[in-house]
Amino acid sequence: MLDQLQTAVVELDALNRIQQMNLAAEQCLDGGRDRLAGQSFDDRVDMPEALLDAAAATREDGNQRHLRECSMPGGLYDCVTQALPDGHLLLEFHDMRHDRNWWQLQQREVQTGMLNLLRRNLGHELRNPMGGIRGAAQMLAGELKDEELGTLARLIMREVDRVEELIKRFGQPRLSHSRADIYKVIDEALDLLRAESAGRVVFERDYDPSIPLLPGDASALRQVMLNLIRNAGQAGARNILLKTRIEHEASFLPTGCGMLARIDVEDDGDGVPEDIRALLFLPLVTGRRDGTGLGLALAQQIAAAHGGLLSYEALAEGSRFSLRLPLTQQTVMEEAVNG
Repeated sequence: MLDQLQTAVVELDALNRIQQMNLAAEQCLDGGRDRLAGQSFDDRVDMPEALLDAAAATREDGNQRHLRECSMPGGLYDCVTQALPDGHLLLEFHDMRHDRNWWQLQQREVQTGMLNLLRRNLGHELRNPMGGIRGAAQMLAGELKDEELGTLARLIMREVDRVEELIKRFGQPRLSHSRADIYKVIDEALDLLRAESAGRVVFERDYDPSIPLLPGDASALRQVMLNLIRNAGQAGARNILLKTRIEHEASFLPTGCGMLARIDVEDDGDGVPEDIRALLFLPLVTGRRDGTGLGLALAQQIAAAHGGLLSYEALAEGSRFSLRLPLTQQTVMEEAVNG
């Protein structure tokens, strides 16, 4: 029954060792029950100090304590500590994503509307002068006798046509209907950015090998990863961690998708200014003087086109961007059979 709960539940013995935990707790603690059983919370460097203090205080006086926004290995959680007989403790972790799902979906809808509005306005403002440029180039191409100059005029026409096509596609990602190897997508992005960083950044990988091929466009997903990793480098990061996991709860994703693939990009850079965090994925919002404010907005559009979501979390030092993409049980089973 405990495994049916969305709330993560962990029982600690009198020595703060894990006695039992449910399925949701595996995600919260970022590890399986078989591996974590018997481990002491005191020995884990990734446990929030406030949680350890609250557990010790509850063990001493028996009073329940409620902590807000604990940064656990699996994400951001509210935590409740309760005393049990024989000096044991019960820890309950409530995933804060459930509280933020509605807001995230609303933000995505606002973002989509803003991108479409920007596309329409951009098209209106650019098409008239671009049309004039193309018309003039077309006249020049017909009048110029010099073959080289005529070629240049036709080049102008082709480039104007290309800009027109970009305007039409802006904010409306066109994706191929295929399957993408997320490990290959990440590694190809890393290969390029490793060359760009010229050794200034250390890249680490922490992959879950059980993630199957994902329904999606590898090229578009590669663009998302390039954007996230490059942003981390531009924020002054010296270390960037790429981590993949399967999450078994996906309430904000399409019906029928009971789990998802999560790709985290964690860095130790300067982070995102607090005053723009709530607007981070909206067009024209940027924390850099030389930024366009379009990269994350378009990355969110690509995630949405895959039925997924891109989110941000501030860390004690640096940032974590998470790309979540839907997985169906059928996809996992097919991959297991084919593999």
